[in-house]
Amino acid sequence: MIRLLRERLRPYAQQIVVIGALVLVQAIASLYLPTLNADIINDGVVTGDIDYILRTGGIMLVVTLVFVVAAVASVYLGSRVSMGMGRDVRGALFRRVESFSQAEVNHFGTPSLITRTTNDVQQVQMVVLMILNVILLAPMMMVGGIIMSLRLNVELSTVVFVAIPVLLAFIAAMVRATLPLFQSMQAKIDRVNQVTREVLSGIRVIRAFDRTRHEEERFTAANRDLTWTTLKVNRLFALMFPTVGIVLNLSMVAIMWFGGRQIADGDMPIGDLTAFLTYIIQILFSVIMATILFVMVPRAAASAERIQAVLETEPSIVDPATPARDVPLRGRVEFRDVEFRYPHAEEPVLSGISFTAAPGETVAIVGSTGCGKSTLISLIPRFYDVTAGSVLVDGVDVREFELKDLWRRIGLVPQKSFLFSGTVAGNLRQGDAAASDEELWHVLETAQGREFVEEMPERLAAAVAQGGASVSGGQRQRLAIARALAKRAPINIFDDSFSALDFTTDARLRAALKKEMAEATVIIVAQRVGTIMRADRIIVLENGTIAAMGTHAQLLETSETYREIVASQLGLDGAEGVA
Repeated sequence: MIRLLRERLRPYAQQIVVIGALVLVQAIASLYLPTLNADIINDGVVTGDIDYILRTGGIMLVVTLVFVVAAVASVYLGSRVSMGMGRDVRGALFRRVESFSQAEVNHFGTPSLITRTTNDVQQVQMVVLMILNVILLAPMMMVGGIIMSLRLNVELSTVVFVAIPVLLAFIAAMVRATLPLFQSMQAKIDRVNQVTREVLSGIRVIRAFDRTRHEEERFTAANRDLTWTTLKVNRLFALMFPTVGIVLNLSMVAIMWFGGRQIADGDMPIGDLTAFLTYIIQILFSVIMATILFVMVPRAAASAERIQAVLETEPSIVDPATPARDVPLRGRVEFRDVEFRYPHAEEPVLSGISFTAAPGETVAIVGSTGCGKSTLISLIPRFYDVTAGSVLVDGVDVREFELKDLWRRIGLVPQKSFLFSGTVAGNLRQGDAAASDEELWHVLETAQGREFVEEMPERLAAAVAQGGASVSGGQRQRLAIARALAKRAPINIFDDSFSALDFTTDARLRAALKKEMAEATVIIVAQRVGTIMRADRIIVLENGTIAAMGTHAQLLETSETYREIVASQLGLDGAEGVA
């Protein structure tokens, strides 16, 4: 946590120095007030000197006013610093996560990354707020109180030197016991977030299969696990404040006992006892403030470790040191003996993949579920890097491109057609921010989406819910296709992007795409044979390798695997008739 705070609070160094000065003013004022109070009692009340009482009382009012102004200013600046640091850390986390490849996202998990960006940052932010607003004052008050109490009465001060070590030892034991529990608690918050996210995302499936009770039990188990861990922590802390209270009250009793005897013997003025009691309260209150911090520090330390783990994780996919420059936009894609395996996997997902997709060609990839189709096309935009071989775009290895340069060459429609909350136009302009309304209507017409958008009351300005929940699956796919078309990239990848369309819309869309992308490279991943049978080249994947390659007619004659796929969907006789 110290490293995180040192790095993130550096921009606020000047404001922290000002806060420190204001806190010092508060400490001096607090320590000066009991002395003034003792003087009023000893030299004013006892002697009956009204002028001295009024004069010293006026000084006390001025000192109190200085204390109040310094306290308000330090709290204001402390809040600005802590909130600003929280903003900066959240921004740094977000930017780091944006730079992650899919491998890093999978390593941490989406629910955990959300928790680290929200709850964990909040824990650290609250500790910073406490440090700047409260804890900076505690050591000053403790040290100053000890000095002033020794100045007043050395014998009574021995009570302080007994009480403070007892409290510090108890606090250290508490921190040691609770730190592992706080680390476990943050992981269990991740689990609750994960279950909640899965339930909300899959609510239709849960209801369709009548799994509501099962999901309730799953959430209850995760929630109960978090609750019991939190209760363990709270039970430990339930001992803290009574213990501090006992030590504080016993200290006060001891001081009153021994101090009263000294006053009775004439060894101490009554005003000095009053001041001494105030200093003891200040010293022990400083310990209590430190105790409050130690309640928060273990959890914040666990959160800081989780934040630092994300910030220190370097993305596996980054821009090269000397990227390729001025590479012409042609759209040629080439796989050369490509192998890919996921981290820590024993067997490769893809091996020996070699083919070329040239501008003006449509290359289709077909195969059984889990054969590596989506993984293969994810290598083109470098969502993953190959573990052997190379993927080339326009004659250059994709690892030699600056990522922005590579991505501007590719229009991608992912398997899950995700739409952002906003408007239809806003989603389409993700492809081209400068696209005019006429261009948006054109790509909608090509994607067979113009009709249903025109039926919306606000047309292009119609609202779209997060994830595209406000439109049907087919409409969502067509909007995603239109978004990719708006980019006008030389390479267009469709990852099973026609599965939610009926056969008529599918046929019209493919005809429109053939005309629209006559000079572009088109790579289609599909489960439906009818979508890809007219492709210039069809690649049949089987167990991560190319089992066959050719046109629809050629594969019907040469590939048993392809014939089985066609027969299962169209019937072999019907497929031969189409061919």
